Amino acid sequence: MKLVAAMVLGMLAVLDWHGALAAQGGPAPVPAMTQAAPAPAVTAPAPAQADALVASDARLAGDEKRTRLIVDLNGPTDKLNFRVFVLADPYRVVVDLPQIAFNIAPDIGKHGRGLISAYRFGLIAQGKSRIVMDPTGPVSVDKSFLLDAVDNQPARLVIDLVKTDRSAFLRTVAAQKASDMTATPPPPQGADTLLPEIQPGLPIVVVDPGHGGIDAGATSPSGEQEKSIVLEFAKKLAEKINATGRYRAVLTREDDTFITLSGRIQFARANRASLFVSVHADTLHDPFGVRGATIYTLSDKASDAESARYAEQENKADAIAGVDLTAEPGDVADILIDLTRRETKTFSNRFAKVLIDEFQAAATLNKNPHRSAGFMVLTAPDIPSVLLELGYLSSRDDVKLLTSDDWRNRATDAVVTAVDAFFTQRRQNQPAVSNAAAP
Repeated sequence: MKLVAAMVLGMLAVLDWHGALAAQGGPAPVPAMTQAAPAPAVTAPAPAQADALVASDARLAGDEKRTRLIVDLNGPTDKLNFRVFVLADPYRVVVDLPQIAFNIAPDIGKHGRGLISAYRFGLIAQGKSRIVMDPTGPVSVDKSFLLDAVDNQPARLVIDLVKTDRSAFLRTVAAQKASDMTATPPPPQGADTLLPEIQPGLPIVVVDPGHGGIDAGATSPSGEQEKSIVLEFAKKLAEKINATGRYRAVLTREDDTFITLSGRIQFARANRASLFVSVHADTLHDPFGVRGATIYTLSDKASDAESARYAEQENKADAIAGVDLTAEPGDVADILIDLTRRETKTFSNRFAKVLIDEFQAAATLNKNPHRSAGFMVLTAPDIPSVLLELGYLSSRDDVKLLTSDDWRNRATDAVVTAVDAFFTQRRQNQPAVSNAAAP
C-alpha cells in the first residue's frame, strides 16, 4: 500500500508538470513518480580490469541420459568459487563464476548435444561471469567440480547433468529460493553515486545500448555482434548530446556488461530522465533484402507481425542471461498511472516522428520506419521512450554502414538534431504561467 500511495502522489505531480516547465523558461526532466525525496542517481559501470583467469575452450559430451559441460581454464583456480543452480520456464542451468575472460569463439555454444540444446557465456555484472545452458527438458545437476591442471592439460570446470522430471526440477527450484539462491543480478551498479553536478533544469537523456555481456544480441553472418555495434553508436551519441551543453546524456552501460530490462528502466527513472533512447540492431534468417533503420514505440498491440516477433525476441533478454523472472516486481494498476502512460505515449510518438524526419536525411530507413509493439524496455510510465533499431545485421549493406565511422557521425548528428527539435517543440507547447495576483 505504501508503494501505491507513493506512486499516486507521483502521478499527481506528473499530471501538473506542464506549468512548471513553462515557469522555468525551458525544458526540464519529467518528474519521477515519487517527489517526496529525490532518489539517488545511478552511474554506469566502470570498465572492467584485465582478467587473470581465462576460459580457453568449452565443449559438451554425453547423450540424452547424461550430458557434461567441460570448460578449460587457464590461470589461478585454487580459490575459484562457483555456483550452479537451475531456473524454470524456460528451463535453464546457470553457472555463476568470478569475472573470467572468455577466449572462445562466441558461437561455439550454438551447437548443442545430448540434454543441452545450446549454451552461452559472458559478463553478467562487474566482477561476475555466467554460463547459461538451455536444457531440452528438466534436468538435475548430478555433479559440479574443478579439476586441477595436470602436465600439459589445463584446469577444467565440469558440470554433469542427468535427465529428471518436471516435479523434481521444480522442487529443486523451490529449495534454491528457500536458501536465497536465486539468480537475480544485483541492482544497477553505482546506486549510491550521484551524477556529476549539472545545470539545474537541464534535461537528462538516457542512451541505452541494448544487450551486453552474456547477451550478445543479433550477430551478422560475418560475425559482427549487436552488443558491440550499438555500444559504439551509443557512446558517440552521448558524447555529441553532452557537447551541446543543453542536455546531459548518460549511458546505461559503458562496457560489455549485461543489465536486466527492468534495471535499464530503473536506471532511467533514478536519473530523472526526460527522454530514453534504446539502441538496437535486428537480424532476419530470411532477409529478402530487408534493411534500414526503424523506430519503435510502445504499444499493447503490435503494429504488424514483424514488430511482434522483434518485441518477443528482445523481451527474452533476461531469460537469455539466466535471470529469475519470477523475482521481477509486478505492475501496479491505477487510473493516475494510466493517465500518465497515455501522456508519455503521446510524447514518445512525437519524438519518433521527429527522429524519422531527421534520420531519413542521414541514413537509410526501413520501408515502414515507425512501428510499435510491447517492448519491456520502453515501459517506464513517465519517460518518453523509443527503441532505435539502426538496421539489420543480416543485410551486408547495413552492416557496412553500421560499422562505418562516417555513417555513425551522420546518424548520431541526426539523433541530436531530433533531440533538439523534440525539446524545442515541448517548450513551445507549454502554456504560459502568469505570476500576477488574481484580481
